[in-house]
Amino acid sequence: MIEIRDAISKDAGLIFGFVRDLARHEAAEAKLAVTPAVLETALSAEPPEIEAAIAERDGQAVGIALYFFNRSTWSGWRGLYLEDLYVAPEARGSGAGRALLAHLARVARERGCSRMEWAVTDGNAAASGFYRSLGAQPLDWRIYRIAGDALAALAGE
Repeated sequence: MIEIRDAISKDAGLIFGFVRDLARHEAAEAKLAVTPAVLETALSAEPPEIEAAIAERDGQAVGIALYFFNRSTWSGWRGLYLEDLYVAPEARGSGAGRALLAHLARVARERGCSRMEWAVTDGNAAASGFYRSLGAQPLDWRIYRIAGDALAALAGE
């Protein structure tokens, strides 16, 4: 049976392990810059900069969901943004991913959110199919990012 619990700052090392596994899964481990200490600081900030839920099966962690809150300037509605969802390969199909998302849906409703959103890479058909099976619909938006030297240049540095 899958059980979900809210993470605490002392779970930062465990969470980091799953984030590293996610980066490996996406063939992007070389881009991973976060450390357990950074995650611990973000989890323990007041208010928390990120929050997390941990899926456990038989007392062993098998997945995580990291999230934070945002607000729409158009509608005024509060939202929950899912930054990372990862379930260990051996636990996929066990209901852990669905349980994590259901937990986040409850958190969103309890905290006055009218929506949950997340991003999925175009090539991740399995994840897209899973999310659609839950009733999620893709938006017609493209995410843009500016970072590194381009960010510094835009800032006039």
